[in-house]
Amino acid sequence: MRLSRLVGGATVALGAVAVRDLLQKRHALQRNFPVIGHARYLLETIGPELRQYIVTSNEEERPFSRDQRSWIYASAKAENNYFGFGTDVDVEHVQGHAYIKQRTFASQLPDDHDPAARLPSAKVLGGPRGRAKAFRPGSVVNISAMSFGSLSGAAITALNKGAAAAGTLHNTGEGGLSPYHRNGADLILQLGTAYFGCRDQDGAFSLERLKETVASAPVRAIEIKLSQGAKPGLGGLLPAAKITPEIAEIRGIPMGRDCASPSRHTAFGDVDSMLDFVELLAAETGLPVGIKSAVGELGFWQDLARLMSAHDRGVDFVTIDGGEGGTGAAPLLFTDSVSLPFRMGFSRVYGTFAELGLTDELTFIGSGKLGLPDNAVVAFALGADMINVAREAMLSIGCIQSQKCHTDRCPTGVATQNPWLVHGLDPHDKGVRCAVYLRVLRKELMKVSAAVGVAHPGLITAEDVEILSGDYEARSLASVYGYKDGWGALGPRLEAELLDLMTTKPDFNEKEPA
Repeated sequence: MRLSRLVGGATVALGAVAVRDLLQKRHALQRNFPVIGHARYLLETIGPELRQYIVTSNEEERPFSRDQRSWIYASAKAENNYFGFGTDVDVEHVQGHAYIKQRTFASQLPDDHDPAARLPSAKVLGGPRGRAKAFRPGSVVNISAMSFGSLSGAAITALNKGAAAAGTLHNTGEGGLSPYHRNGADLILQLGTAYFGCRDQDGAFSLERLKETVASAPVRAIEIKLSQGAKPGLGGLLPAAKITPEIAEIRGIPMGRDCASPSRHTAFGDVDSMLDFVELLAAETGLPVGIKSAVGELGFWQDLARLMSAHDRGVDFVTIDGGEGGTGAAPLLFTDSVSLPFRMGFSRVYGTFAELGLTDELTFIGSGKLGLPDNAVVAFALGADMINVAREAMLSIGCIQSQKCHTDRCPTGVATQNPWLVHGLDPHDKGVRCAVYLRVLRKELMKVSAAVGVAHPGLITAEDVEILSGDYEARSLASVYGYKDGWGALGPRLEAELLDLMTTKPDFNEKEPA
């Protein structure tokens, strides 16, 4: 009798937990997997102890370590994101670790406790080329290209709401401009090789469709995707399992077949014709137009810089994606071994333009695991004007790095079209978390700028960062990547404009709430 009562009581308790999990909206995993979803949080709680004795350290997991994910989760939830008892990084012996050099004195500092921390770009996007709708981005941190289809509608909605609340730009990705991108954020419209949403019935680029799309939403710029870090030269792939009637309608593709984008553009075939295409889009829409690419052979970049040196045609921005960038579906060969890592690729492209004195004439945007403050600082030091975050933004809205993006079985509803799994992701709640994460990242960049003694991360230079070789030596970032004097820094006019934009408070209160 007593046993039956215990079993009955346990059943009632578990049923109550299940009902509570199904009704709550804060945790997608528990909503999709009631009761058993709690096991993940229990294992997460004792995970450090288990790894310490059985599995791995906090710094060994890839692509994002336990410490990195913990920082993003805590930041997104507005929780304490500090770490105790020192670093988990083996700084005494590790090769290639970047260290930022703080200054003792400084003349002008940012307000690193500003909760808004908008951190405007040092450059006006499209300004040097006189685009009709040139503008200064209000945030140096923005959301990178992730398509509806690759991500769920709920995930895109959360990202867009977060971007709107944090005052950042949201890149649509190559999958077209969906209804989920229309939740308040300003957009960068990406054109991939398949021209989704901007193509005719035969799949060719349609200028009229592009103009209609631009006019229908708050599109602030156009990005032509040449390649991306995870699968350069391959084209995008959306598995058939993730294609719904809604996605098929938005993209203009058939159901039941993998959606494989071509590896090359058909609207142009070389750098010269690409620049003609860029100028056509800019003239017809008035918008700034740029390109996104991973970095392989440098001939393309050398030709682009050479043709832009004539000052009659040019891109308004370049987004450099590192080979460590992530995606939902790509062959292992491409994720592991094709295209240069971000730091090496970006520095080579930047140097190509710097040799011709062109770096102040276009905006450099970095992409590839730059949603972590230390990586972002290195990007700014190398000459990036803005950074795009992708997987880190996914983590902020509930991704748990299950690495099932390509299977349509993402357990938290982020990278799936499965209705049951998607229903667990509440766009409003996760949108708030995304916004908080974006603000915290900007605030961290302001804090490290203050430590370096400058008013803005765009003023951190390649001499302010050193790359350690364990116990043996340390070299400046400029030396490691072959930068000449002045490379990675803004020109005097841009620096003066940026300093005018930034306000300064003479003292800082460490007890001021975040």
